[in-house]
Amino acid sequence: MIKWYEIKAAAKASHSDTKVAEIYIYGNIGDRWNEDGVVASEMVREIAMLDADEITLRINSYGGSVTDGLAIYNALKRHPATINVQVDGVAISCASYIAMAGDTITMAKNAMMMIHAPWGFAIGNAAELREQADVLDRHSKAMVSAYADKSGLTYNDALALITDGKDHWYSADEALAAGFADAVGEEVEVAASLAKTFDLSRFKQAAPAAALRPPVSQPAAAAVNTLEAPMPGSVNAAAQSATPTRTKADNAQVLAMFKPFVGQAAVAALQTEVLSDPEMTLEQIQSRLLSEVGKGVTPANPAGAHPDVQTLEDETDKRRAAMASALLVRAGIEKDAAVRASMTSNPYRGHKLLDMARASLQRANIKVDGMLPMEIVAAAFTQGTSDFPVLLENVMHKALQASYAVAALTWSRFCATGSVSDFRAHNRYRTGSFGSLDAINELGEFVNKSIPDGEKASITAGTKGNLINLSRQAIINDDMGAFVGLSSMLGRAAARTVEADVYALLALNGGLGPTMGDNLPLFDAAHANIGTGAAISMASIDADRVLMASQMDVSGNDYLDIRPAVLLLPIGLGGTARSINDAQYDPDTANKLQKPNVVNGLYRDIVDTPRLSGTRRYSFADATEAPVLEVAFLDGNSTPYLEIQDGFDVDGARYKVRLDYGTAAVDYRGATTNAGA
Repeated sequence: MIKWYEIKAAAKASHSDTKVAEIYIYGNIGDRWNEDGVVASEMVREIAMLDADEITLRINSYGGSVTDGLAIYNALKRHPATINVQVDGVAISCASYIAMAGDTITMAKNAMMMIHAPWGFAIGNAAELREQADVLDRHSKAMVSAYADKSGLTYNDALALITDGKDHWYSADEALAAGFADAVGEEVEVAASLAKTFDLSRFKQAAPAAALRPPVSQPAAAAVNTLEAPMPGSVNAAAQSATPTRTKADNAQVLAMFKPFVGQAAVAALQTEVLSDPEMTLEQIQSRLLSEVGKGVTPANPAGAHPDVQTLEDETDKRRAAMASALLVRAGIEKDAAVRASMTSNPYRGHKLLDMARASLQRANIKVDGMLPMEIVAAAFTQGTSDFPVLLENVMHKALQASYAVAALTWSRFCATGSVSDFRAHNRYRTGSFGSLDAINELGEFVNKSIPDGEKASITAGTKGNLINLSRQAIINDDMGAFVGLSSMLGRAAARTVEADVYALLALNGGLGPTMGDNLPLFDAAHANIGTGAAISMASIDADRVLMASQMDVSGNDYLDIRPAVLLLPIGLGGTARSINDAQYDPDTANKLQKPNVVNGLYRDIVDTPRLSGTRRYSFADATEAPVLEVAFLDGNSTPYLEIQDGFDVDGARYKVRLDYGTAAVDYRGATTNAGA
C-alpha cells in the first residue's frame, strides 16, 4: 500500500521546474492483508492526487489481483504525466499488464517479464465452474488491448498469446524484440534476488534458473518516493552497505546444515570450501548444499507439470469462510444444501456479530477483557490487524451478488454483453463487403476493386451506485436486516437499474429506439426493419421473419439472411406468442389439421415483460451473431462492486456499491418491430 508520498522539483539536465514522482510496486497486487501489498483502492487515489509531470514506475512484482491491476493500469493511463516504467526485477502476470501503462518501458538486463491469462481457483457445481471460466475469459479480453497496443500485435494475436494456457517468459532482450519493452538497461541487483524473494512454483513454466543470481534485500512497500531519498533496502542502499562476514554462531548453523549428510565425500569437500570463505552468506551456502545434494535426483514434479499438492486455503481463510457461512445461513442468503448441512460442525454456528468481532480481536492477539461491547466493535473496525471489516465486506458482497444474480432480468436474453476499458466512447465497427468478383476484360486485365466503407457506432460506460452505513449499534444489536438486508436490497437495485436502462433506451422515439449515428431511430423505414402493423399470428410473424432475412450488408452487396431468435413483447401477449411458436399446425385456420405451422419453433426464447405495454413487439436475432442493443461493463465486471471504508462521520463503517456500465444501440439489422393491432 502507498503509505506516504512527497513530490519535489527534480533537476534534470538543468535546473528546471519539472516535477518528477517515483512509484514502487514491490509487492503482491491486491494483497490488502500484507503490509507490502499494493492495493488499488488506496493506490488509485494517491496516483490521482500526484502533481507531477513525469512518473517513474519501478516494478518488482509477481502479480496478484487482476481487478486491482486493471484499476491501477487505468489510473496510470488517466494521469497526464509521462509514465516511464522501469522493471527492476520481475513483472509477472498482472504486474506485466500494469507495466504496459508506460509511455516507455525499460527492463534491467537481468530482469524478466511473464505474460499469461488470468487464473484462479473455483469451488462449486458444474454451472459455477463454467461461470468462473467465463469470468476469466472476460478478464483476458479486458487485458488484451494493452498488450496489443504496446507490442504492435493485432487484438486476435494478442488474445491468442495470453489464452493459450502457457506462461510466456521473456528476458529483457526477448521482451524488447517482442515489443513489450522499449529499452534494456544495466543489470540491477534487485533482479538477482528473484530466486529467494519469489515463489514461482505456482506458474506452469518457471523462469530459467540460470537467469537468477544471489539475493539482496528489497524495498519494503509499494510507495511513492522522492528521487533524492532512496528507500531503505533499495538498490543504491544495498550497494552502499558492506558485505558482512559470518559469525561463530553462523558457522555453527553451517555445520548443522551439513550434519545430515556426513559420509558423502562431495558434501564434505563443499563444507570445507564454504567454511574457508567468511563472506559467503548462509543463504548462498544453503543454495550450494541443496544443489549438491540434489544432483542425480529425479524430481517428483518435473518442470512444466502441475504441482501435486496445492494449498488452497490457509487457517485465516478457513476461519473467515466459516464465519461468513454462519452469517449467510442465519440471514437466509446461503441456499446451498451442502453448506447448510455443514453448520452442525461450524464452530461459529449461532455466533452473533458481537461474538465474531470479539473473536477477530482475540485472533489478532488483542485483549478484550474488560471491554464494553461498544469498545469491542470500535476496536474490531479500527485495529489494523483485525479482519472483522474484511469478514463483513465478504458477507455483504456475497449477499449483494446473490441478490443481483437471482433478480428477474430479461435484458441479457436479447442484448449483447460487452466490455470497455475506460469511460471514453468506444467504437463498434461494421465492415462492408466487396460484392461479387468482376469478370476480366477482353485484354485479360483485372478490374481494380474499391475498398468498401464501413459503419461504426459507439458505447460509453458511466457509474451508478450508492452508499450505505453500518453502525456499531447495529452490530451490537445483531441486526441482520441492517447488515445483510440492505446489501441484498442494493443487489436487487443494481439489477433493476440495468434492466430499466435497457427498456428506457428501447422506449425512445415512441418505442422505435434511440437515435443512431445516421440521425435515424433504431427502427425506421429507411432501415427496413419496421413491419406492416398486424396482430400477432402465424402469418404476421412469418412476415417479420422475411423482413429480417432481407436485410443487406453494410455495402448493400449481399443479403445477410439473419433469422429471428428472441421475441420481445408485452406480457399480455406472451401466452398467444408461445401458443403460436409451439403449435404444430396453424392455430388460426378453421381446419387445423390441414395447414402446418410454418413458424413452429422459430423463436428459441419468448420474453414477455410488464415493462412493455400496448401491442408493439420486437424480433431480435441472436445477440452473438447480429447484436443490436449492447450493455457494456467496465473491464468486463458485470456484477456490482462493494468497497468498505471505516466511518469517520458515521459511527461504524461505510459501504459503497457501484456498477460501471453503459447501454447503446450498435446496429439495426438484427431486429425488426411490428406495431401490432
